[in-house]
Amino acid sequence: MTPRDPLDVGATDAAVADSALPPQAAAASAVHPEPAAGDLGPAAAGDLDLAGDGDDGGTGGTVLGRRYRALTLGIVTVVSLIAFEASAVNTAMPVAARALDGVELYAYAFSAYFTASLFAMALSGEWCDRKGPLAPLFAGIAAFAAGLLVAGSAQRMWMFVGGRAVQGIGGGLVIVALYVVVGRAYPQRLQPAVLAAFSGAWVLPVIVGPLAAGAVTEHAGWRWVFLGIPVLVLPPLAVMLPALRALPPSELSAGMNRRRILLALAVAVGAGLLQYAGQDLNWLSLVPAAAGLALLVPCVLRLLPKGTFRAARGLPSVILLRGVAAGSFLGAESFVPLMLVTQRGLSATAAGLCLTGGGLTWALGSYTQSHPRLEPHRERLMGLGMLLMAVSIAMALLALIDSVPAWIVAVAWVIGGYGMGLAISSGSVLLLKLSRPEDAGSNSASLQVSDALGNITLVGLSGVLFVTFGGGEIAPTGTAASHQPAAFGAVYVAMTAVALAGVWVTTRLRPESR
Repeated sequence: MTPRDPLDVGATDAAVADSALPPQAAAASAVHPEPAAGDLGPAAAGDLDLAGDGDDGGTGGTVLGRRYRALTLGIVTVVSLIAFEASAVNTAMPVAARALDGVELYAYAFSAYFTASLFAMALSGEWCDRKGPLAPLFAGIAAFAAGLLVAGSAQRMWMFVGGRAVQGIGGGLVIVALYVVVGRAYPQRLQPAVLAAFSGAWVLPVIVGPLAAGAVTEHAGWRWVFLGIPVLVLPPLAVMLPALRALPPSELSAGMNRRRILLALAVAVGAGLLQYAGQDLNWLSLVPAAAGLALLVPCVLRLLPKGTFRAARGLPSVILLRGVAAGSFLGAESFVPLMLVTQRGLSATAAGLCLTGGGLTWALGSYTQSHPRLEPHRERLMGLGMLLMAVSIAMALLALIDSVPAWIVAVAWVIGGYGMGLAISSGSVLLLKLSRPEDAGSNSASLQVSDALGNITLVGLSGVLFVTFGGGEIAPTGTAASHQPAAFGAVYVAMTAVALAGVWVTTRLRPESR
């Protein structure tokens, strides 16, 4: 599992500048989590000291000093648990979908999360700005835990998908609230170190998550992967609570920006209608599909900069590329564990482990792009990253050939993860480079909207292709009816084509010279 799924906790994508933004701008830029270690860039290197006990009233010391220790450990623990859940879900999902006889809805268990979180992120940003982060943070934790309980106890696949949507609401509330906590509780000097800790909190779960989830799934049942996590969230919240209550109140007295919340809600509802139409391909499906497009298209056009969908040079192409990169890779990745379990007979543990290397090389790619000597070549780095992603997804096709060893997928995801680190982190830096200081927050929010929409749209498209080419006929048990290579092949071919389109978009990143 690469470190961005379902919560993607860790990247404000404006991480380089979040420490200089007011809390409300930081919240706006945190609208999708993406733990890329290099996002902080070399400028933050001097602040990455996480050890020590010094404290001089908030102007010195470290994030693990007496003043901030409880809050830092609480935040990192919450992020680690959410990261573990993200990596564990990919491992348990194939078993859950087959057990509930709902393989045809497999993609929607992922896209439902992103659809709900898109709305929740906008709501959380406004809520945090007006009331402070305490209420949305605890509401988000409660919703996330409730979603886990619903998914873990589901008797039908639609109930499982609904639980994932509730999780998405909780995840969207939590991630934005956590970044606001960082903006209000820590001095600017320490904020990069906390953001680096967010990224570091993903490393261990990415390694341990598939092993633990696979063992639980095989010996105790897939339900316990979902039912066992909510209890673990309570101790870090108890540790954080005193520090959270001591945060200064919001200075904003105006009401919430209802227009932006309603736009985000309309996008989420529109995307949900399109997904509903896509899972049942008949003439009646045109009605919810048309309604979904009528909601989605005008609202998205208002949330993203002009020229985004025609890849206008400069900033619009940077924002477009984010959605293309994130969506194409996740659209393919979501089906890798299911393919390895149903087509190659791997265990849930082994299938999940095939994605682990991608999470580690993601961080390596992010670190690579942060080198100062590569700054003049940032657009080319992003082109290379997209090309590596296309190669990675195309390599997954080889695993559908019985004579090819299944570990080819692990190699492919090592390559693709490195490409994602180059492309995603470079895009974050390039966005800030092309943004005026007063526009950094809104442009970062647009980047996150593009990311979420890319995930929703391309994972949904993968689901439609999967069902259209026979994926819904995969049996609950490993019988001959389970072999549907065309269904997986259609997904990987389509996502390879999207990634290659992203290579072309990278030629449009440099603004026109005047």
